Amino acid sequence: MFKKEKYSNRLFRILLVLLLISIAVMRYFDSFLITERSPNGIVSFELAKESYMANEMILAWDTTAKTAAGLSMGFDFLFLIIYALFIFFLILKINKYLFLNRNKKSLERMFLGIPFLAAFFDVIENIALIKLLLGDMQIKWSLIAYYAAVIKFGLLIIAIVYVLIGGAILIYKRLKKDQV
Repeated sequence: MFKKEKYSNRLFRILLVLLLISIAVMRYFDSFLITERSPNGIVSFELAKESYMANEMILAWDTTAKTAAGLSMGFDFLFLIIYALFIFFLILKINKYLFLNRNKKSLERMFLGIPFLAAFFDVIENIALIKLLLGDMQIKWSLIAYYAAVIKFGLLIIAIVYVLIGGAILIYKRLKKDQV
């Protein structure tokens, strides 16, 4: 058991480092995408519900920005694996200490699946955004990207709130235990 915990902690630390590096890379790509039409960079593009909005953003980007957008979407396929695994391990660690009695298996499993479901919608979103970036301005691509992004962000918010609440409960339990 100790050996398994040691490898789990090592994997968690590696994922944390990869996550931080990936965030830095994504922010670097994003710095080229911030314009008047896309004030939030790639997030503006992800949430462009209408194809004309996406097209205006693409037209406002110079060649470097368009390259950065393509690289960002390509790198995001790696990033989504990293963030899904990282959040999965956070939830796993919280569940390990939060559900010691193991009576809530279905709840535990449901939350463990959320990061991967978010990553699935991220893949769908990326494919739609790539289609738009390549010039296919059909309304379906901007709608697919928009709804996939909204679902992805919603799922990630749920997972992060779960981690924050679970973490707060664990800290409270530890503080309470230390006072006794």
